[in-house]
Amino acid sequence: MSVVTTIGDLQALARKRVPRMFYDYADSGSWTESTYRANETDFARWKFRQRVAVNMENRSTATTMVGQPVAMPVALAPTGLTGMQHADGEILAAQAAEAFGVPFTLSTMSICSIEDVAAHTKSPFWFQLYVMKDRGFIADLIDRARAAKCSALVLTLDLQILGQRHKDLKNGLSAPPKPTLANMLNLATKPRWCLGMLGTRRHGFGNIVGHVKGVKDMGSLSEWTAKQFDPALSWDDVQWIRDRWEGKLILKGIMDPQDAVLAARSGADALIVSNHGGRQLDGTESSIAALPRIVQAVGQDIEVHMDGGIRSGQDVLKAWALGARGCYIGRAFLYGLGANGREGVSQALQIIHKELDLSMAFCGHTQIRTVDQNILLP
Repeated sequence: MSVVTTIGDLQALARKRVPRMFYDYADSGSWTESTYRANETDFARWKFRQRVAVNMENRSTATTMVGQPVAMPVALAPTGLTGMQHADGEILAAQAAEAFGVPFTLSTMSICSIEDVAAHTKSPFWFQLYVMKDRGFIADLIDRARAAKCSALVLTLDLQILGQRHKDLKNGLSAPPKPTLANMLNLATKPRWCLGMLGTRRHGFGNIVGHVKGVKDMGSLSEWTAKQFDPALSWDDVQWIRDRWEGKLILKGIMDPQDAVLAARSGADALIVSNHGGRQLDGTESSIAALPRIVQAVGQDIEVHMDGGIRSGQDVLKAWALGARGCYIGRAFLYGLGANGREGVSQALQIIHKELDLSMAFCGHTQIRTVDQNILLP
């Protein structure tokens, strides 16, 4: 593909270049995938009001997210196994985000460790935390994020138990991939990916292996992880983390106004309207559908962000108009990473920014900060 102009173009390239199990990991949801699809398609329900004869000079999409200046209201979402989309994927994505001027969020289940990313970037990044039963490990992760000078902690609340993801089960998802005949045949068709992996030492979960007693290899890691997600997670645990973490705290996975009110009372700085990309409860509503009610419920009590289904700058603009003061892109940047490494992530950000900038202008605004729900038709 000679000319890349959309996130869909990057997705097509990623499908060709990334091994099937890792492409499917990114491009899938749980059960019937109805929520995964709705996250993307429900944006089309909202239509813009086009304005004309408005001065479109001196446009700016710059704003802040939890007080941090950003080039546009977009952050790279925490995504597990990013380093399996492309060798050293978390490092490359963090560098692309840093160069563009938007936050990068590192997942607990990353391939590159907190320390790896900190060593290869200059600006503070954000760290996403899963709450495990091993609270000593969680306390250590928080301390490591602090030592790496992470400027925000993103606490995920919607993965107390794991949603059933059929593609991952059928593919036998693992990192690195198991040497089965089916995997070897598929890898033989992905020479670019294989060469990249041969050139890096980062093939496992860098935040866990070597940091948990008894976890020394991928076999012991799988056994440990399967037992560690904590179904007893409660708001008391949120308070415990709030007390340990003095930086910005963002709560991810809010889909109900009642939970949004509890999030606002918790002392967190922001919440993320999110259904985990449609990968947990299938059959729940899309993030963009839930967003207006949550904004209405919390008002100015807490900063509201959202993720789920964002594939264009127009999606970002619609989410902003409905009250989100930050949007997270996961699959969109993963497609870029799988397609072209760091350059692909930069392409994804450039595509979204250009679409956001032009659409904002056509709606009669030159500053993202002045955009409100009036740009959308009733």
